[in-house]
Amino acid sequence: MCSSRALILLSVVLAAGLPLRAETPVEEPLSAIDWLSRSVATPAAMPPRPVIPAEPPVTSGVSSAPITMVPIDGPSLDAIGLSSVARTGLPRTLWGTTASADLARMIRTERVDTLPAVQSLLYTLLLAELTPPADSDGQGTLYLARIDKLLDLGALDPALSLLELADNPPPEVFRRWFDVALLTGEEDRACEVMRKTPGISPTFPARVFCLARGGDWNAAALSLRTGETLGYIEPEMVPLLERFLDPALADEAPDLPEPARPSPLVLRLMEAIGQPLQTSTLPLAFAQADLRSNAGWKTRLEAAERLARTGAIEPNLLLGLYTERQAAASGGVWERVRAIQALDAAIGAGDRKATALALSAAWRQMTDVELEVPFAALYGQALSGLALDGEAGALAFRIGLLSDGFEAVARARKPADGDEAFLIGLAEGDASGTVPPDQMGAAIQAAFAAAPSPAPELKALEDEHRTGEALLRAIDQITDGARGDLRAVTEGLVFLRHVGLETTARRAALELVLLERRG
Repeated sequence: MCSSRALILLSVVLAAGLPLRAETPVEEPLSAIDWLSRSVATPAAMPPRPVIPAEPPVTSGVSSAPITMVPIDGPSLDAIGLSSVARTGLPRTLWGTTASADLARMIRTERVDTLPAVQSLLYTLLLAELTPPADSDGQGTLYLARIDKLLDLGALDPALSLLELADNPPPEVFRRWFDVALLTGEEDRACEVMRKTPGISPTFPARVFCLARGGDWNAAALSLRTGETLGYIEPEMVPLLERFLDPALADEAPDLPEPARPSPLVLRLMEAIGQPLQTSTLPLAFAQADLRSNAGWKTRLEAAERLARTGAIEPNLLLGLYTERQAAASGGVWERVRAIQALDAAIGAGDRKATALALSAAWRQMTDVELEVPFAALYGQALSGLALDGEAGALAFRIGLLSDGFEAVARARKPADGDEAFLIGLAEGDASGTVPPDQMGAAIQAAFAAAPSPAPELKALEDEHRTGEALLRAIDQITDGARGDLRAVTEGLVFLRHVGLETTARRAALELVLLERRG
């Protein structure tokens, strides 16, 4: 039974029209990503359906296949996308007959640490506006998996764009929207939307946070005590929320222990009480919180490097941070700052000699942190235009092959040796007549034969109208191939070419040769 105090608090909250629902237990996460804030309460269970007496079964000439229920009263969440088929080049019916649950599982298990060309293709699939799978029931199974993978990649801007396209978002959608807002510094907007969105029932921690952000400190304190008394706030959250509401409590008290698995809400609360958390060991999406202007330059630099590795931010954002000011220390990220600034100044001045001297050091710094492709996006074509000689010219050629203008870079280069001839062949889509440098090169060359046939397993999926599933498998094959499965490399690249993704296949092939992504 509730105590007298609890009954009084309960009556006050009910009088204010505030729904009471416990947070979702940790043991039953609503998402494959287990760091999301439990900011929205689990909807009340639907009443049981009335039992209708069964009619005698009819068996003659009637199929026993299960019936798929598809809503007709509104657009499916699974159909939401940012890129049209005209832009992506993908068939509108890419997902076909593959079960939504299978696609969701495959997308959630796609690895983040893969080739940049494969990452780019994954982004295309996640953001494409396509016909939902045949069994889509309107609940957004595939849509939520796509959002979760974007969060996994740290790509909060496109994730937010997809989330905002959902009309009257259900709790699972809003839950993700709320966390993205917390990580990008838009918590006040998130709280306002929470207050105005019908059907959204915030949990007590989220309610306390939003009431306080709105200036209603008394109501926030009341909600805290109500939730604590009724057991709706986890014990470890209570002192954190208390200090958030009354910073004076921390004046003579020891720091709170650092949470083992903080959510975005906990991250913002810890920041508010003067105990900001390091995000370098947290999921990648948390790095976005360090890009805000209130973070230090070094913090923003390191966060941007993490995010650039997965294509979550544009290379120009990284360049802007590298060139923001002069490095005041040495080692680590400061050496990259110096190297990039020296190269940027040399290229800007058109000084070929200074560029040649600065290029090797800058490339070495970028290779150490696997930022070769963002670096190539920034400087590849400019370096090609300078026509550098000797070793600097050979390095500039390879960097140019990692840029968007790789075909033009290849056409402008007269091969200096067999390795360059092979690279030019890959860039142009015909490596016949060249000699691959190693076994990986031979596996890649086989994928660019005159008329390659897709592997039987992938072709069978395509014939069954499961092309999207086959494409996800091909992505896995290329990623596995980079770790030594040479047959998988060939099969994955062949399938990309087979479905018309020629540019992606060529870029992946060049990256397999030029980058150290073998384990």
